[in-house]
Amino acid sequence: MGDEVKLYGAGGSPFVCRVKFALKMKGIKYENFEEDISNLSANVLKYNPVHKKVPVLLHNGNPIAESLVIVEYIDDVWKGVPILPQDAYDRSVARFWAKFIDDKCNPAAFKVFGSNGDEKVVAEACEQLQMLENELKVKGTKFFGGDNINLVDIAADFIAYWLGTIEEVTEIKFFTKDKFPKLTEWADEFVNCQFVKEILPPRELLLEFFKKRYGKA
Repeated sequence: MGDEVKLYGAGGSPFVCRVKFALKMKGIKYENFEEDISNLSANVLKYNPVHKKVPVLLHNGNPIAESLVIVEYIDDVWKGVPILPQDAYDRSVARFWAKFIDDKCNPAAFKVFGSNGDEKVVAEACEQLQMLENELKVKGTKFFGGDNINLVDIAADFIAYWLGTIEEVTEIKFFTKDKFPKLTEWADEFVNCQFVKEILPPRELLLEFFKKRYGKA
């Protein structure tokens, strides 16, 4: 009797894609349940009563919520390609940057579009992204994980793929090659990874979604 793995998610969500990347990296077969974000199923509400959102991973009947928590869980349970570094210190550094992305970078970037490109808000977002730019410069590697994708790369998927799509829709551009040479180069490498490409939602669908969201349809 093998593991029973179910994923409740929405294909267009960067948070759900994080979990799909981890499952793909480990070669785990799972049953995918596509959710309507505006009308979540009873299962999602039952398995994630605290946050009431996707993704939710169900492993042998046990629910795990929150994308980065799920990714770490997958790394702990299934051996094979490591997602977190083996060294305890390196692991803590990876967790630090993943949390920084969720707590600082993503909210600051989203705020730009909500503010209609307010200069102060753009400056704040650029300040956060500059921290990631500097970290890549210091590392001098292709990915945050070195030669291979790790937790930090997975956590930054919104920056790599979704950010440019929203910029295109709103015509507010701040994530540019001039400002962030290392980070934009990293984004290209990340989205062109074979297994990442297989999971990312089609750009046209995202454009359509954000046009509706930002009233550009």
